[in-house]
Amino acid sequence: MQGVLAARIDRLPADVKTLLQTLAVLGKEFAWSLLTAVADQPEDELQRLLAHLQAEEFLYEQPAFPESAYTFKHVLTQEVAYNAVLLEWRRVLHEHTAQAIEGLFPERLAEHYNALAHHYSRSGNTAKAVDYLHRAGQQAVERSAYAEASSHLTAALDLLTTLPETRECSQKELGVQMALGIALGATRGYATPEVERLYTRARELCERVGEGPRRALQRARPGGVLPQFCGAIPLAPRVPRPGGGQQPGVLALAQQLAHPLSLTLALYWAAVLHQLRREAPLAKHVPRPPWPSRPTRNFRHHWRGQRPCGVGRWP
Repeated sequence: MQGVLAARIDRLPADVKTLLQTLAVLGKEFAWSLLTAVADQPEDELQRLLAHLQAEEFLYEQPAFPESAYTFKHVLTQEVAYNAVLLEWRRVLHEHTAQAIEGLFPERLAEHYNALAHHYSRSGNTAKAVDYLHRAGQQAVERSAYAEASSHLTAALDLLTTLPETRECSQKELGVQMALGIALGATRGYATPEVERLYTRARELCERVGEGPRRALQRARPGGVLPQFCGAIPLAPRVPRPGGGQQPGVLALAQQLAHPLSLTLALYWAAVLHQLRREAPLAKHVPRPPWPSRPTRNFRHHWRGQRPCGVGRWP
């Protein structure tokens, strides 16, 4: 089938074939405005070439608001046309496409994080690719699409290894690691060795860039207390427990924050972590918070609002 499609594409006029290959780089579906921005040809000429491709049933038009969109009739057609583009020219087209998206949709950029991550990843623009992969991953975490988030964030980490080791690079990696910790913790469990290794690396990065764990937790998901404290447990070092054993150092971290809500959640998650690690006897010895057990009105307010740890006010 691929050979048949390749033969059909080769029989197209040169200008029509060139446009088809450009469209293959744009994606399976693309808007008219994006096409005109990348193709850099007069609109009447583009309309003529598109009509030829529609007549040959390579793609079809989808009426949409506020502008028309075009879609490849078969995914295989796009793949064959894409693979026929020279690698260097393909990178240039991906770069132009990403820049065109940024220029066309500056106020709706969040709707295109996935596309931008895809195009910059294939253009060789590593810094931009890492940025948008991180954003796409965080966006996926926010809608609980943890498998998608893990894919984006893991790809970002792979690209970061190709960059020089600078403070800026370490800060970027820290943000990616914290977001990935939320995704992997939700899908594989916070007691797994993989998640513990991830947060161990995050702690190392905190020390390298001079950023405390508190700030790292707030950057992981601003406004999300529970996920942050799931990550806080392995992020802070463990400390010896009097009489034997260890307790998660998150308790010491929460006490440093001097924030009752944060310490309450730290105590809760410390007990949960002991249970996940089958350390049930240790969970019984988690100390109680040094204040009455009945919550105040402000405690309930902060719980509903899910304020970042150590940020909300306490009377």
